[in-house]
Amino acid sequence: MTTNVIPVGSLVESTRPGEAPAIEFRSLHKDYGDRVALNGIDLAVERGQLFGFLGPNGAGKTTAIRTLLDLIRATSGQALALGLDSRRNSVEVRRRIGYLAGEAQFYPDLTANELFRYIERMRGGGVDPRYVERLIDDLQLDADRPIGSLSRGNRQKVGIVQALLAQPELIIMDEPTTGLDPLMQDVVETLLREVVADGRTVFFSSHVLTEVEQLCSRAAVLRAGEIVRVIDLVEERRIAPRQVRVQFASPVTSADFDNLAGVRVIEVADGHARFETNGSIDALVKALARHTVVELESSEPTLEDLFRSLYIAAGGDA
Repeated sequence: MTTNVIPVGSLVESTRPGEAPAIEFRSLHKDYGDRVALNGIDLAVERGQLFGFLGPNGAGKTTAIRTLLDLIRATSGQALALGLDSRRNSVEVRRRIGYLAGEAQFYPDLTANELFRYIERMRGGGVDPRYVERLIDDLQLDADRPIGSLSRGNRQKVGIVQALLAQPELIIMDEPTTGLDPLMQDVVETLLREVVADGRTVFFSSHVLTEVEQLCSRAAVLRAGEIVRVIDLVEERRIAPRQVRVQFASPVTSADFDNLAGVRVIEVADGHARFETNGSIDALVKALARHTVVELESSEPTLEDLFRSLYIAAGGDA
């Protein structure tokens, strides 16, 4: 399968002139004794993107995010947010960021509304109450109940609202839709798209590949503390080969489809055939028209297919 990937050595992306990227990791390394959590990663994320940070549990996603927020300190290297060093300018960085932790914990006796007002005071005001109310309504959150009495999914909604409510320049989320039903996942995806449409940036980690595929324009794949690739998902969708499966009314042979432009014959047997196409499928359609077709199915490779192929190429488990 053809994949549109960016070499690890050229990960710095363009942003608006004179404006620093939303996020930069520069040779970022973190170890815990003899265990390496991040092995000198380099990454730059443009502003105004919905950027995915992919990898299985233990790949280093949360470590990178916590380092960016100065919740833990890097062994070496540098993490920057909005052009600011996350360690030297920790308070300013946090003021300009909204953050949802992977396992967010809140004061259980506070209601969600009390928490939101507390966060507004901590931020020094500037929160639009109409926007907060809109978030609460869209997420169908009962904001007047103590947070400790809420279900896991509703506590996740609280975390989403507190990350978005100040409409910050950069929003960082660690597994944002954990515990949400599919309808609420759709609501969250709509909210995040609106953030990016407003020119702001969303950076979120996830191991749910379908979520990243639906939302993101770009994504970095992390494996064992190293960035394997950065993928341009928009371009990948445009150039990705298609799989075409066909059932015929009578047997055909592979010779019937030899030398078709942009078509690779994968399998022909017992009245069934499977092809891979790049670009136009016109040549294949014309060849198929010479036979009686009972059933035809066409599909694009998914991000999961790409993710697996990258992990296999890097020596990981598929």
